[in-house]
Amino acid sequence: MTTDEGWRQDDDGQIADSGVLEVSGQRRTVAVLGAGTMGSGIATVMVRAGHRTLLYDVAETGLARGIETVNGFLDKSARLGKLTADEAAAAKSLLVGTTDLGDLAPSDVVVEAVWEDLALKKEVFGQLDDVVPERTLFHTNTSTLSVTGVASGSRLAERVVGTHYCNPAPLMKLVEVANGRHTASWATRATLEFLSSLGKTSVITKDRPGFIVNRFLIPWENSCIDALEAGLGTVESIDAAVPGSIGHPMGPFRLLDIVGLDIHQQVATRLYEQLRDPRFFPPPMVDRMVAAGDLGRKTGRGFYDYDDTSLFGS
Repeated sequence: MTTDEGWRQDDDGQIADSGVLEVSGQRRTVAVLGAGTMGSGIATVMVRAGHRTLLYDVAETGLARGIETVNGFLDKSARLGKLTADEAAAAKSLLVGTTDLGDLAPSDVVVEAVWEDLALKKEVFGQLDDVVPERTLFHTNTSTLSVTGVASGSRLAERVVGTHYCNPAPLMKLVEVANGRHTASWATRATLEFLSSLGKTSVITKDRPGFIVNRFLIPWENSCIDALEAGLGTVESIDAAVPGSIGHPMGPFRLLDIVGLDIHQQVATRLYEQLRDPRFFPPPMVDRMVAAGDLGRKTGRGFYDYDDTSLFGS
């Protein structure tokens, strides 16, 4: 059952007075919070799917860079023939940048991709409670923090769902979906429908540190960095060995340069703090690279050097 005003069903199947709009197959307004690597990637996914997208960041400089990243990806897609010039232009026209949370009032779906800090995420959701309608879905892109903990910042924890987009979001199909302790079944159903409309493949996981992907990805990336430090191979040889042997689309160091060494350090440290498993602790090389500002593509230098610091290059 749907209405123009929106709907939700509570767990016994009854229609509630207000709730989330049915989002699959329809053009919606999506707010993406945070214009960094993940936020700009998720915003790219949304405009490519035809949704009006409000990209929010607290800093004008960060917002400008995020918009540049989205537009750069669309331009490259057109150059490669993945989109026509008209399709790329149409997608660009759907992107609106803002530093004012109040501008997010029309949102049907909010995707939070701010810094991995529990207090910050809770604060943002609490502020949004007073901005967007009760029917709006809240998605958190956290991969290391508790969805339940993030959801506790909202008065309506039932509408908060964890949706972890694999990086780089415009290229990777997988999204991990995790319910918080109080997530309602209608929110989960609507989330899965929405992700399907984006062309994404969803996997359900428990609300546990690292979910599925980062539980094995972070230790593996750390092992590759340890192998490099031990002299088992060069950056280039290890990056060549991985796709050539196990079929990954890119080597670990290319991927780390896209993700950002600062992000890897943060995610690995968060998981180590929660799991106390030494496999998650970032190797010393990561600390040295972060201290030197060699964060990857976004700074022009990581494991490789880059003339083009846009997310995917020219």
